[in-house]
Amino acid sequence: MRGYWVALYKKIESTENLKNYSTKVTPIIKSFGGKPLVRGGEYECLEGEDFLRTVIWEFPSYEIAIECHLSKEYQEGWALAKDTTKRNFQIIKGFSTE
Repeated sequence: MRGYWVALYKKIESTENLKNYSTKVTPIIKSFGGKPLVRGGEYECLEGEDFLRTVIWEFPSYEIAIECHLSKEYQEGWALAKDTTKRNFQIIKGFSTE
């Protein structure tokens, strides 16, 4: 089953730090087979809590999604923004209805 990163950003204190993080980690995530499905963009909150930004990445498998997040390279990149960014972050295993 495919794996997904779902990040819901609650607070962004430094857009510069977030940009530096994104620039550094995008090639790292792609090297693990990650494919961006949602990165910000226009949205409408219809129910529940409103988040500033939503990011969703798809990976070839749930295990690879976890491996990428735990990698030294990704963690070094996340260190660029984690002190000025508050987000909910989940790794989710996909499913098939077939």
